[in-house]
Amino acid sequence: MFLSLHSENYIYEPENELYMKKRFCIIGLLLLAAASVSAQEVFGWRGPNRDGIYPETGLLKEWPAQGPALKWETTVIGKGYSSPIIVGNRLYITGMDEDQTHEVFYCFDLNGQLQYSTVYSTPWTQSYPETRTTPAIQGDKAWVISGSGDIVCLNIADGSIVWKVEGAAKFQRKTGKWGTSECPLVYDDKIVFMPGGELTTMVALNKNTGEVMWQSESIHEQSNYVNPLMVNHNGQRIIISIAQYTIIGVNPDNGEIMFKHKGEFARTPEDMAKGYESICTNTPIYKDGYLFFSNGYDMGSVKLKLNDDNRGVTRVWRNESLDTHHGHQILLDGVLYGSNWTNNTSGNWMAVDWETGQTLWETAWPGGKGKGSIVSAEGKLYQYDERRGFVALVNPSREKLDIISEFRITKGDGPFWAHPVINDGVMYIRHGGYLAAFSIK
Repeated sequence: MFLSLHSENYIYEPENELYMKKRFCIIGLLLLAAASVSAQEVFGWRGPNRDGIYPETGLLKEWPAQGPALKWETTVIGKGYSSPIIVGNRLYITGMDEDQTHEVFYCFDLNGQLQYSTVYSTPWTQSYPETRTTPAIQGDKAWVISGSGDIVCLNIADGSIVWKVEGAAKFQRKTGKWGTSECPLVYDDKIVFMPGGELTTMVALNKNTGEVMWQSESIHEQSNYVNPLMVNHNGQRIIISIAQYTIIGVNPDNGEIMFKHKGEFARTPEDMAKGYESICTNTPIYKDGYLFFSNGYDMGSVKLKLNDDNRGVTRVWRNESLDTHHGHQILLDGVLYGSNWTNNTSGNWMAVDWETGQTLWETAWPGGKGKGSIVSAEGKLYQYDERRGFVALVNPSREKLDIISEFRITKGDGPFWAHPVINDGVMYIRHGGYLAAFSIK
């Protein structure tokens, strides 16, 4: 017999039973729909897992001498270093307006036609003010974090602002000379922001309203320029990031800092006396309970093992040669690929064994190219030289830098710092205020 949802004095009737079956069926469908919405994919920084690996198939194994075919290009986006995000039949990217006094959210169709643009914040006003936040998109909303520390939610249908929180002021942000450089981490009903400072270290806002869900304790360090990573280890989720000097693990449900690990990227007293920061920019890599971090300016790289309870880490190895500036790395078939830092305009490309930390090879990219960013798709590497704007298709190799094809981006201005994006057989390359789409399928 069914029990009434509304009355304690329920009388069984066949019609009531049929009604209740339908009612519970509808409730079940609604719950499934709600679960589906909450589990919607988040599109954002460096692909679905924040590791630079794009799940593509059927891509070209080599390119024509002049490079892959250009589908479209635009110079509407304004200056910036962020990457585009493609969802459905639209592309979203952040940039600046013409007088460089505002950060702007742009929406294009996949033929490169502008659909709308929305001013959402002011940029960082000191060193390198160009926009750097790659949007995070889920469902009908996008989230961005400006260089000035505003957290903003937009409706992607028309670009209207849903909510905005002045995060720098609200959380007493403390940052270095390049302001806030953070791409939103979105999960469950939350969005993460890492202001640093004396009030807190990391906060979570309600992604739909902007209300504070939790804020961690302060570890009394300024923020860095790292995009946090959510990992799942031993059935427990944990957010991994780096403050000024300290690697931290944070409980995503309540903001508890579960571990603090110092000493890997701290500057020497002599460096600190000269005013050098511990400048960390690269999203960590996670695999099977291990974390990898690499940062430039001779700070090297390190592989750490998470404790079983996620309450600490232990060092597995260090590699002093792989000190990636801000181009990130790719972990592919047990090998780490990336570039290192010689100075702010040059560096070599490297391969490092994941298990041992041994350098497999280190070499310059021939032809005067420098360090840069790297992504992967269908087992190949895609390198983007930040010095002269060359883009290369590369065979991963434990023996050498094995370049298959390359071509050069000749439009745009400023450093070639935006990371490539690959989606549905198209490679998107940005250079400052220039964005191009190339067919690689």
